[in-house]
Amino acid sequence: MIAATSRRSRPRKRTKKTRPRLLLFRVAAWLICAGVFWCGYLLWLINGYDTSKPLLKADAGIVLGAALWNDVPSPALKERLDFALHLYEVGIVDKLILSGGLGANGSTKTEAAGMRDYLVMKGISADKLLLESDATSTYENLRFSQKIANEKKLSKLVVITHDYHAARAKEVAKQLDFEHFQIAATKSKVLNPVYNESREVLAFTKWKLDRLLLSLGIRSSDTML
Repeated sequence: MIAATSRRSRPRKRTKKTRPRLLLFRVAAWLICAGVFWCGYLLWLINGYDTSKPLLKADAGIVLGAALWNDVPSPALKERLDFALHLYEVGIVDKLILSGGLGANGSTKTEAAGMRDYLVMKGISADKLLLESDATSTYENLRFSQKIANEKKLSKLVVITHDYHAARAKEVAKQLDFEHFQIAATKSKVLNPVYNESREVLAFTKWKLDRLLLSLGIRSSDTML
């Protein structure tokens, strides 16, 4: 009887030992599922943004900056600038606010200055270009450009960027209480879509967290700068 009792008690000890491992496995599985769902949701937002809506005439376009290569706009930034140039030439916008500060890749020019030089070379008069030379993020791009627009009494704005960036740019503009704005987005022929969308998922996640902290009052708009 004693031997039988000891044999029966052993499985119970094993069960107690396996419970923490089972719990950790379940937590890890739920976290993985949540992560997959979250990434899928953001990719749906990124790829599901409708860029086909016709644009209404506006006072100015805000060109969101990107990297300069040796003080010259990178291929991706050239795509945004060529798109902005097209919107200017067809009369959608009368002025362009070029937004972007000094990058960390060794450039001696700000992104705004590099964009201005490119567009002037393409034939746009310099007096049609307003420079915002401090921003280092999408939030700063839009907040600092909003200040310039208000000073120049430019109320109807078009935010000019790439399609993968459009959904986040729209959310940031809404957070900043842009009153009359549209998003104009161009598709890229030079960017790697897998790499770029992966980066955007991370950037969008950070923005969602920042927006939550702003709404809860844990962060202020000044700490976002």
